[in-house]
Amino acid sequence: MSMSIQQMADRVAELMEARLRVKGAGLEAKLRRGGRFLPRKVLASAQLLAVSSEQARMPRVRGQFDPEQIATAYDTCVRFLKPLGAGARRRAAIVGFVTSLAGIVIATAALVGGVLVWRGFL
Repeated sequence: MSMSIQQMADRVAELMEARLRVKGAGLEAKLRRGGRFLPRKVLASAQLLAVSSEQARMPRVRGQFDPEQIATAYDTCVRFLKPLGAGARRRAAIVGFVTSLAGIVIATAALVGGVLVWRGFL
């Protein structure tokens, strides 16, 4: 494992603060305050990292971790919390605008068609 468990937990805590704007002293505090904003799988992975980082401070427990499971949990958290780039953010905003505009046009056309049918013009 190239990173220690504490470094992984700190990185996830930084990403939570940057992406979700959640304040707190460590990963556990940030999970208590902003855990509801995370999907279940990401929340479970972040909780595993938080518990592992706390237990890693105890020398007797340090050897009982599954490095593969912790690395997978870290990857899951980082993949979700990694901030979008400017291009992806702009693309997402444009797609959101176009889909809402299309929904408004369809709803308006359906309303106008319904009124025309109701009044006997169609």
